Amino acid sequence: MITEKRLRSFTEKIFTAIGCSTKDAKLAADVLVSADLRGVDSHGTARLAGYVRLYDNGRLNPTPEIKIVHETPSTAVIDGDKGLGLVVAPFAMKVAMKKAKKYGSGWISVQNSNHFGIAGYHSMLALQNDMIGWAMTNAAPLVVPTFATEKMLGTNPIAVSVPAGKQPPFVADFATTAVAYGKLEILQRKGLPAPIGWVQNAEGGATDDSNAIKNGGGLLPLGGDREHGSHKGYGLGAIVDIFSGVLSGANFGPWVPPFATAGFHGVAAEQVGKGTGHFLGAMRIDGFRPKEEFKESMDTWIKRFREAKHVSGNPVLIPGDPERELEKIRRADGIPLNEKVIEDLQGLGERFGVKF
Repeated sequence: MITEKRLRSFTEKIFTAIGCSTKDAKLAADVLVSADLRGVDSHGTARLAGYVRLYDNGRLNPTPEIKIVHETPSTAVIDGDKGLGLVVAPFAMKVAMKKAKKYGSGWISVQNSNHFGIAGYHSMLALQNDMIGWAMTNAAPLVVPTFATEKMLGTNPIAVSVPAGKQPPFVADFATTAVAYGKLEILQRKGLPAPIGWVQNAEGGATDDSNAIKNGGGLLPLGGDREHGSHKGYGLGAIVDIFSGVLSGANFGPWVPPFATAGFHGVAAEQVGKGTGHFLGAMRIDGFRPKEEFKESMDTWIKRFREAKHVSGNPVLIPGDPERELEKIRRADGIPLNEKVIEDLQGLGERFGVKF
């Protein structure tokens, strides 16, 4: 168990060591530690070594000049200048909220960025202004479309955060694949097999090999196979890719550069855009109905779903519930880290002279 304070301080120092400003290092660390606190271990400080690898490979600019390159009253395209997506995405969300305050909604497409951590962090920023927040990003091709054997899409997550009144906010944050790649990495570290329906082998057959992607296979879309609705997961992933990549001028489809798989998945020689792409949005509730009325209705919605008839021992949860409960526990008791993650962090500490 590692305390939040210790993990946050260490992470900030590593980002500072590769050249990030104090402000950006604090923000980047906040995104990663927030993931750890909320139980999204696959996207927390376990990813820190990956950002350092991007820096080592010349793919990460620690001091980016993030700027708007195209704009209308309610939309914009932002160039992240190869910066940390952990920093670029919050910048974009601030622009979205500023536009929403003035025009009712703001929609931002981002190019030339990198991995931005958990999508939910960025969509939840809108809750600070009682707005509805959206966040999505494309990612390196690990996913095979339905009936394909070629990897064409990323895990391409979608997050939507909606404020309520007395009830906690609705926060849906999910990959458009059967599972996030980070979950496979956890199984790989433990030497465990993957459940059938998560991945396929190089020939397109079902497999429980948690290393299937490294062996030529691919992640399956949400649904797993056609009979269980994988075409819907494929469609959702495609929507994220188009909004994040095609719309912004970032890379898309099989051209999106790798992050987690950088060790065995190289950057495509041909590029169709700039870096990784994101899409973020903020909506002002009173652009539709009075804010307090809406929040009361959200309370009613949430309470009624909680009261739904359910399987014994399994009450109905609202998106965001598990993460909120884990955050309470981990803030009090500490954050559990896998032995391999601890080794990686200790290695970074030794390299940069930062005590872990």
